[in-house]
Amino acid sequence: MEEVKTKFKIGQIVRHKIFDYTGVIFDIDPSYEGTDEWYNDVAKSNPPKDKPWCHVLVSDDEKTTYVAEKNIEEVLEPKPVNHPMVQYIFENFDGKEYQLKFKAN
Repeated sequence: MEEVKTKFKIGQIVRHKIFDYTGVIFDIDPSYEGTDEWYNDVAKSNPPKDKPWCHVLVSDDEKTTYVAEKNIEEVLEPKPVNHPMVQYIFENFDGKEYQLKFKAN
């Protein structure tokens, strides 16, 4: 299995370039794994399907998003994310990023 290079990592705080929200990455897919219907309805900027996509807990909200890596950027002065799922996925915020509670094999 080929390893995929990503710009980001799980636990990193990011900002969406188009919709200007911040959040924390809680999972990364090596390429788009949604349906064609969702992509055509939601991904209006037509980001590449063959590049990484991130699952993000949106700060100050209860929703999660699925966003192409090309549409997010690093937050240089990150703050803790206010989302109800943070406590279940991450242990703590070290001032820069979150640490996962559990790691997959």
